[in-house]
Amino acid sequence: MKIGIIGAGNIGGNLVRRLTALGHDVSVANSRGPETLKALAEETGTTAVTASEAAKGARIVVVTVPLKAVPDLPSGLLDGAADDVAVIDTGNYYPQQRDGRIPAIEDGLTESRWTEQQIGHAVVKAFNGTYAQDILDKGTPPGTPGRQALPVAGDDPEAKQAVRDLIDELGFDTVDAGGIDESWRQQPGTPVYGNRGDAVTITKALADASPERTADWRA
Repeated sequence: MKIGIIGAGNIGGNLVRRLTALGHDVSVANSRGPETLKALAEETGTTAVTASEAAKGARIVVVTVPLKAVPDLPSGLLDGAADDVAVIDTGNYYPQQRDGRIPAIEDGLTESRWTEQQIGHAVVKAFNGTYAQDILDKGTPPGTPGRQALPVAGDDPEAKQAVRDLIDELGFDTVDAGGIDESWRQQPGTPVYGNRGDAVTITKALADASPERTADWRA
């Protein structure tokens, strides 16, 4: 499958490593240009491209950049992607630590709904509370007792299923976390954020979440 990854930090880089090892055709971009991704390309066989090229022909596009950088992504980011492209948003709002104040999110808009508005396309929220090293180390075959599970939120059932299938291929169960308006259940500060539990544990953590953003995660 053709996959484009925009952002080559800890999550993006490790997704490149795993997905190329699984045989997918992966392109990767960052904000500094493809020449800065030479080492990752040599290590994995991925194709380093510009951000405006990453989605070309892609069935899945992963946007894994700091939230404050989302508005700076190129216009027409998804031009040339597959008609049924599924866009994964791994982002988190860190107002005190990194992103500064984003008024719409402070007023209650979910982080992924805000991201949708910036890029002009529906997203599936996944990997935002996942430790990057777990992508490399924690995957296990389907049916493994205690298999780690990831919450996945999104409004498009087909896109969500495509993402869930990919996560299963990476070695993790998934739990349907509802639509994007419910994706506050997996934002930073919630019980599921950073939770390495199995599907039963993750389901309970989602149910236990509060929509009230705690002081640590507000500007």
